[in-house]
Amino acid sequence: MHKESLHGLQQHWNHVTPLHALLTPLSVLFWLLSLIRRKLYHYGIFSGIKLPVPVIVVGNITVGGTGKTPATLWLAEQLLANGWHPGIISRGYGGSGTAPQEVSANGDPEIVGDEPVLMAQRKLCPVWVGRKRPEAGQALLAAHPECDILISDDGLQHYRLIRDLELVVIDGLRRFGNGMLLPTGPLREKISRLASVDAVIVNGGTPQAGEFAMQLEGTQFYNLLNPDITASAAEFRDQTLHAIAGIGHPQRFFSYLQEMGLHFTPHAFPDHHRYSAAELNYPGANALLMTEKDAVKCAGFADEHYWVLRVDAQIDPALAQNILEKLDT
Repeated sequence: MHKESLHGLQQHWNHVTPLHALLTPLSVLFWLLSLIRRKLYHYGIFSGIKLPVPVIVVGNITVGGTGKTPATLWLAEQLLANGWHPGIISRGYGGSGTAPQEVSANGDPEIVGDEPVLMAQRKLCPVWVGRKRPEAGQALLAAHPECDILISDDGLQHYRLIRDLELVVIDGLRRFGNGMLLPTGPLREKISRLASVDAVIVNGGTPQAGEFAMQLEGTQFYNLLNPDITASAAEFRDQTLHAIAGIGHPQRFFSYLQEMGLHFTPHAFPDHHRYSAAELNYPGANALLMTEKDAVKCAGFADEHYWVLRVDAQIDPALAQNILEKLDT
């Protein structure tokens, strides 16, 4: 589905509207096709690809940002701290590249996608993208034989890649919207799919029984033009501020800035939006605040007014122990 059309439907996904009567047959068709495809892989009619190292998929069952990328980085850190040598693979959504390729810290997000560049900038482990995830994993392992485990950023519904563990991240505030499947609601799969995954991570809100709590935390901004220059929220108070967010749930970023005591003019953009300098020209602004995901697409034309908030996932430590125990079995 075209991302602009998808963006227009999102306003209907938290409740039921007359539009749903027209869309429900499409949701039934979507469910049937998804179910058939999954069963074809389950019964071996479609063959999956098993890589020579364990694979952990970090995905979701809804459309839109839930915090998968911060969760993926958190998982890489936990694995590194416990003696593993992870690599990260991604489809590179939003990028034009198709063949497997390694992502560098200064990679072009228009080719490899914005989130892979963000992950590569953390310099935790190799990051590779490819339209076909199994091939991306094979290429990463060939280039980095030291890697003994792979993390797939997204890809829960891509069953061609055989996985050892599945982690699902959900938005704790929006959860599952109206609980309906695409395009009537935000669900890629039925909520019952959660019963078959290894862990459910709840980003914000209040976790339910058996779920693992996650929070995104950040206190420091860095200057996009000069990353060695940092500032606290207090240094931006009493200034004229604008903030942009081209992520799955822009209001999450804006609410976080408000909790930091900042007053600003918000500008929400579609997820994976490609920015231009002209559209971010806000006269009179002392600073333009943005997410790390937005920053990788603005680096080419940034000036001294562009400031980036780095955030990290804080997840219930019990999840790390749970994952390590499952990998040892």
